[in-house]
Amino acid sequence: MRRGVTQAQEEEDTSIDLTPMLDVVFIMLIFFIVTASFIKESGIDVNRPDAPTATVAENANILIAINDKNEIWIDRRKVDPRAVRAVIERMHAENPEGSVVIQADKKAYTETVVGVMDASRQAKVFNVSIASLTD
Repeated sequence: MRRGVTQAQEEEDTSIDLTPMLDVVFIMLIFFIVTASFIKESGIDVNRPDAPTATVAENANILIAINDKNEIWIDRRKVDPRAVRAVIERMHAENPEGSVVIQADKKAYTETVVGVMDASRQAKVFNVSIASLTD
């Protein structure tokens, strides 16, 4: 022990300042949160038909899935066909620039798909796409 220095003062002198390290970790955390891509999913797996001429839709923020039992799923929740329009209106109000993408199963009835498309148009969303598999 050095002369004139108490043990508490010596412990204080030997401690490591963690502030710079915490700053770096915090900045890295912010970087990863900002640069992460957030992918929305409809909540169920759908067997989509093949379409070699399909293109990628940008700004698709409302994903609607229709399974082989003609159940409509939006945002991981089963939605009654009569409530589809209201749900689309609410989601479109959150992001007016977004579009609707319908992921319909191969065995889904055309009537259900057309009903969802009509509900989208009644909700004032005219950018409606149907998802398919591409090569």
